Amino acid sequence: MSENPYADWIGRRQEARDHLSPSLTRRIAATLSEAAPVPGDPLPPLWHWAFFEEAVPDAGLGEDGHPKRGGFLPNAEGRNRMWAGSRVEFLAPLVVGEAAHRRTTLARLEEKQGRTGALLFVTLEHEFECRGQIAVRETQNIVYREASPPKLEGSGESPPADWQETVVPTETLLFRFSAVTFNSHRIHYDWPYVTAREGYPGLVIHGPLLAILTLQAFRRAHPGAELAAFACRGVRPLIAPKPFQVAGRVTSDGQAELWAGDEAGPAQTSEVTFRRR
Repeated sequence: MSENPYADWIGRRQEARDHLSPSLTRRIAATLSEAAPVPGDPLPPLWHWAFFEEAVPDAGLGEDGHPKRGGFLPNAEGRNRMWAGSRVEFLAPLVVGEAAHRRTTLARLEEKQGRTGALLFVTLEHEFECRGQIAVRETQNIVYREASPPKLEGSGESPPADWQETVVPTETLLFRFSAVTFNSHRIHYDWPYVTAREGYPGLVIHGPLLAILTLQAFRRAHPGAELAAFACRGVRPLIAPKPFQVAGRVTSDGQAELWAGDEAGPAQTSEVTFRRR
């Protein structure tokens, strides 16, 4: 028997096809208070997270609202699932109104011991194709942690910012983002569940939502920038409805560091590589 209990999972593949629906992009835009792209426009960066989601019926969901485990992803019962971060390469446009294809490989599973108990890290590699070419490559990290009190304290002040915006995360924003991304994880909308079962003091703001809002703020501050890559990592949760900031600074030519956080410091950190047009 293999020493790695997850060895048989590594290398598994999954494919999904979707239509980059103008109707859904209008709903995403309304959720984010952004202008809606029209058919033929490039899909805004990171909006691909609202597509390719498996339509799992209610009977196929676990207690936490995620699809039951043991299918494509490993069985990690008794642990809480969290999105830990992603690295995304922007190679060509994903085009609104066009068909698109996602290929996913389960690249790595690694068990580690953290301060709050055992952690299972899962790495997925995605390729998104549109109009016959690879448009986006993404390495996505998911972590399963043993049930334990979440780490909420920050590490200190954020760096000085070149630009900064304040976000008020209403319950409506969290609900609508869950809806447009077909994310039924209950920590984002079910107050009794998230407080009684997972130990948070309130509704948890989605990690992907923080990433999108942070990147939006960068694009508003640099309207002539052409994105090449974006990488983000979760540090700690942010809890609604407390306001937070999305901010950043340019560190060198074509490089910037971004963050989302509050007076306790960053909750998500990210880096962007870009070209000036």
